[in-house]
Amino acid sequence: MPFHYPNGQPYSRPSDPNGHKRAKVQQVRFDNRGMSLEEEINESNQFYLAHDLAVIYKKPIPIQIVKVDYPRRSAAVIKEAYFRQASTTDYNGVYAGYYLDFEAKETKNKTSFPLKNFHQHQIEHLRHCLKQNGICFVIMRFVTLERLFVYPATPLIRAWDAQAKAGAKSIPLHTIEVEGFEVHYGLNPRIPYLTAVDQLIHYSESQKGVHYGKQ
Repeated sequence: MPFHYPNGQPYSRPSDPNGHKRAKVQQVRFDNRGMSLEEEINESNQFYLAHDLAVIYKKPIPIQIVKVDYPRRSAAVIKEAYFRQASTTDYNGVYAGYYLDFEAKETKNKTSFPLKNFHQHQIEHLRHCLKQNGICFVIMRFVTLERLFVYPATPLIRAWDAQAKAGAKSIPLHTIEVEGFEVHYGLNPRIPYLTAVDQLIHYSESQKGVHYGKQ
């Protein structure tokens, strides 16, 4: 089924940095579960909700349906649709009194995370949320390495803004290891990313103290 952007241009599913369709990336298996990063995060969010730890949801994609066929009276097939507007980030919600807003991205690269995985409107959205003291980040998965990181939005935005001057098109893995928080797979939840968010919150609060001169 063809989808279109608000300006009428056709939408094509983006490829990963190695030229493979994203659907193939989602087939990569961890512990033989075969779940995509999105599915693992959704499952983790369900666990957090069930245990009253956090309320975090995946944002719905705003779509305008323009053509529907009815091959049977009991079934409808969407033939054409448009994105109403550009989506922002994948997830948002509330945790321990903090507003969380984050994106989920993955790559097959082993040494760096490509900035082309992000879009300008996503960066601007994170920038605005940070100005309102939101806790903003990206859950990054290095598919081949089977490593996960919670990477704060602040260094991501800094790297994005530096592209024009420095010409760097990716964030090195060693930089992510220093500036981010590594997350290790578990059972319940599958991705215990809130442990890393706790560290990010602590760091963000300490930086506020430095910025405003608090002791």
